[in-house]
Amino acid sequence: MAALEVLFILFVSIASSLASEGVSWLLVYRTENYKRGKASIDRLQDQLDKLLDKESETSSLSKKGNKDKKIEKIEEQLKIANKELSFSKMKSMFAVAVSMIALFSYLNKIFDGVVVCKLPFVPIGFLQGISHRTIPGDDYTDCSMTFIYAICSMFIRNNIQLILGTAPPKTKQNNPWALPEEKKAR
Repeated sequence: MAALEVLFILFVSIASSLASEGVSWLLVYRTENYKRGKASIDRLQDQLDKLLDKESETSSLSKKGNKDKKIEKIEEQLKIANKELSFSKMKSMFAVAVSMIALFSYLNKIFDGVVVCKLPFVPIGFLQGISHRTIPGDDYTDCSMTFIYAICSMFIRNNIQLILGTAPPKTKQNNPWALPEEKKAR
């Protein structure tokens, strides 16, 4: 019985991820505005990568100031393009958020107080609230629908975006956690 419930939650997670990507495609990804924005980000990122490669090869101090200005200008344009692209996704994100909240509420009603599976470990403190949500008792190896759905949704949605080609564009932003050697290379 528990295996069927887990499979049902997995199916709902996959279906909801596909539906949300479908809504996003209808409202965002097929529009010319999005296609132009993504092409602009790709173009700017390529320009930035070329300039950074040239800068790492060149050690001339006189040209370095000029290249730094070019790099800063392109990085600023890249930030603006990313902001515009994110803004164009707002109506899709709102529609998806409302539908996900409704779906999650429906699933909570169905699986209220139901142990969906038994974990082979006791989750660490802050995860116990999610994994044991709406389940009576103190056996923290009992797992609720919330935990399974959250885990499945996190991994499935990202993979579906990669498969469909709708993953956000990769940009090389300054990493505050980078090691000192990595920061010097930039």
